Amino acid sequence: MPPILVTVGDIACSATDVFTPNGTHPLARTTWIVTQQTTVSQRIPGYAIVCAILFFAVCFLGLLFLAIREEQMQGFMQVSVESVDGFHHRTQVPVSTRGQVVDTEQRVNYIRGLVAALSV
Repeated sequence: MPPILVTVGDIACSATDVFTPNGTHPLARTTWIVTQQTTVSQRIPGYAIVCAILFFAVCFLGLLFLAIREEQMQGFMQVSVESVDGFHHRTQVPVSTRGQVVDTEQRVNYIRGLVAALSV
């Protein structure tokens, strides 16, 4: 078995093969699709509310603490691999930060590079 170079969810790739729970398939002539299915919400963190209440009595500048916002991301990245011979597999990778989104996209781009190297 060739060494695993990259994994995305339950999909693993070597230089020549794709490994999924359904079996092993050749990496050549595969198409990789990544879809971001996340939501981002903003909220006022609890410490900002406490500081606003405490400093409100001292001066009205304490209300500036209410301007603090915290971003919260939730959802998943869907990664699909398809081949011309009918092979198809889809996996979902849970993400909670922008860094995880970028990491998943970079992993798929690395795999696309492996596919391109095989087609030369």
